[in-house]
Amino acid sequence: MDVVIIGAGVVGAACAYYASRSGLSVAVVDRGPVAGGTTGAGEGNLLVSDKPAGPELDLALLSTELWRDLAAELPHAIEYEAKGGLVVAPDETTLKALRHFAEGQRAAGVVSAEAGPDDLYDLEPHLAPGLAGGFHYPQDAQVQPAQAAARLLAASGAELYLGEEVTGFLLEQGGVRGVRTSRRTLRAPRVVNAAGTWAGAVAGQAGTTLPVLPRRGFVLVTEPLPRVVRHKVYAADYVADVASDSAALQSSGVVEGTPSGPVLIGATRERVGFDRTLSTEALRRLAAQAAALFPFLADVRVMRTYHGFRPYLPDHLPAIGPDPRVPGLLHACGHEGAGIGLAPATGALVAAALTGAEPPVPLHPFRPDRFPEGAGAGRGVVRD
Repeated sequence: MDVVIIGAGVVGAACAYYASRSGLSVAVVDRGPVAGGTTGAGEGNLLVSDKPAGPELDLALLSTELWRDLAAELPHAIEYEAKGGLVVAPDETTLKALRHFAEGQRAAGVVSAEAGPDDLYDLEPHLAPGLAGGFHYPQDAQVQPAQAAARLLAASGAELYLGEEVTGFLLEQGGVRGVRTSRRTLRAPRVVNAAGTWAGAVAGQAGTTLPVLPRRGFVLVTEPLPRVVRHKVYAADYVADVASDSAALQSSGVVEGTPSGPVLIGATRERVGFDRTLSTEALRRLAAQAAALFPFLADVRVMRTYHGFRPYLPDHLPAIGPDPRVPGLLHACGHEGAGIGLAPATGALVAAALTGAEPPVPLHPFRPDRFPEGAGAGRGVVRD
């Protein structure tokens, strides 16, 4: 193999897809199934609306174009929907802040339009009354994340080694030369760490550090409904929650319909390690905030709930590209809640790094060695 990718989530799958398209032979190894980690617990958001001007937004805008291309190239099973996003403000003060935020984004290439009260209810007739307005983002979209990962892997032609945990790296002549799994040795001159929330532990196995930590989130899933929620709709405080460094429970109303009928309700964030305990407080907040946005949801049954762990890095930017501390090791991780949306651009950047091509956006802001020594989440294996 030319490259081994650790992680069969959507980011690892995108790395495999673009590496293969660049002419490289690829193996993907994961201790579980395809999309068995954060990807399988995601909503499938492809958002530009929640990102301020800067490196992450540049990555998101590139991914927006790439997802559109992938939707045409891959089977329809990824459920790509160019539904658009709608950010709503309860009062004039919040609307003014949204206006300022949107102005900064627009200079970077984001398309948005302010929606006054009348326009708001034309876009979403079932919204709660009395909202001051909001902003419509037509570039926001959605995919079915597990299907997207599976289709990207299938299209890549990569050799898959599922249910095999990486137990160590082959380190020869001062660099990476492959990995050992619970069943075999996979030799390759380059290894990509796309292990999501567990990427810090994988980095430790290679003899380096990356301060990736888990940030838990819950999602509610309603019974199937007619298409009464047309866009990805969220309250303005969601943007602040995404950028927050707080470890405490945070929640903000995020509501969207799906092609199959159920409405997805998020979003919570909290740093509690790999604690999978069901939080009734988090679920209660989600339900209340969703009903505050769409009052009809108060009478709708919740079918189920699920939760997962976002791979969090302290500066809210992913780690992408070669690790100069360990030759042959590259990282593609730490996207927090934006991994599905940013996956194609991440894959394209990794493929460029693997082949020596010019990256489509600058790699420097995402360099893996930008964190102080000792800031890592620890060495060795971390199990959930």
